[in-house]
Amino acid sequence: MLLYILDLTGVAVFAISGALAARHKGMDLLGVFVLAMATGVGGGTIRDLLVGREHVFWVVDATYVGVIVLATAFTVLAVRWDRLPGASLQVADAFGLGLFAISGAQVAEAQGLTPTIVIMMGAVTGTAGGVIRDILRAEVPLVLRREIYATAALVGVAVYLVLDALGLPTDAAAIVGAVTVITLRLTAMARGLHLPGFPDGSGTST
Repeated sequence: MLLYILDLTGVAVFAISGALAARHKGMDLLGVFVLAMATGVGGGTIRDLLVGREHVFWVVDATYVGVIVLATAFTVLAVRWDRLPGASLQVADAFGLGLFAISGAQVAEAQGLTPTIVIMMGAVTGTAGGVIRDILRAEVPLVLRREIYATAALVGVAVYLVLDALGLPTDAAAIVGAVTVITLRLTAMARGLHLPGFPDGSGTST
């Protein structure tokens, strides 16, 4: 049940981030929904294909599409009635990252995959939707911009697996793991923390 709740909540939050991203590009309502849909289910779709699940999660459960429709409508109305803070997109993205990273890890666990692959699938689930969103709006994806983004997902999933292995109830370990991801991402945003750049040969980093 917790996995399902995390999945639905992650889809909703990522759909909101997709709708907010569409707003900044002046898209029409169809474009807003397309971007929200791609962001909301993109990561989970890629995960399901990679781990060989029999069915992609949202194809067999229309609840996910309904959640995206509601989240998109809520975002459109919220933006129309009130001006949201400039950081709304990144905050929504941080919460989606945390929720999806852990739910993705749990899906990979259920497939009997090794811890290393579980961590990777958690990161893929948490980041791929945002990558698709940024590509569709012609932006360099966050995961490629020295942001502490995928790193936060990797650390959070690792924390979840360690706590679970130490005997902490799975639900509690999942919550701690998600909070770890969100906290790392929001802290990095607030303090302007970045990963080291690749030297370009001129003594500076990019």
